[in-house]
Amino acid sequence: MDAVSIVAGIAAPLPQPNVDTDVIMPKRFLKTVTRAGLAQGVFADLRFDAAGAERPEFVLNRAPWRGAPILVVGDNFGCGSSREHAVWGLAQLGVKVLLGTTFAGIFFDNCRRNGLLAVCLPPEARDALLVRVADPARADLAVDLPAQEIRADGVAVGFEIEPARKRDLLTGADPIAATLAHAEAIRAFEAAADAAEPWRTPTVR
Repeated sequence: MDAVSIVAGIAAPLPQPNVDTDVIMPKRFLKTVTRAGLAQGVFADLRFDAAGAERPEFVLNRAPWRGAPILVVGDNFGCGSSREHAVWGLAQLGVKVLLGTTFAGIFFDNCRRNGLLAVCLPPEARDALLVRVADPARADLAVDLPAQEIRADGVAVGFEIEPARKRDLLTGADPIAATLAHAEAIRAFEAAADAAEPWRTPTVR
């Protein structure tokens, strides 16, 4: 997956609480056997009407928020089903950072596995950001993962993140890469176990 370091750009406000994965990625977009084309499905029923035309009132269809790499979201974002397609689609749409208070557990883990930085903030800090980015003239933010800061107009707001999650996002390491980093130790353990208990390893005749 792609590494994350500093993401700077327009942030879009999505204040609705309990936005579930069926809203983020409606089930009709899950028929594909690849990840291709999932960007079209993100918030499809909010972005488009029944004829496929853009809904002009939806924030991501309006300037300057169209194509925003940062979303400031409502409480319990990503609840509902465990579909990883929701995170894949957000990433394809160009979203790199989610700033909220709470995220559904499986969705939060899927973000980590796919290089999407999801930041948990105190409600007052998130609410201040929602007010700020709703103003087109003040919607620019910089999210600095190494420094664990959100910056705007010279003001910085710190955030907490689990060290292992931070490391994986900074290095672009998925769970397989994290496991392979210990490959020599794993092989040494297996060799020692085979020597101590040779009966555990079947003999091919």
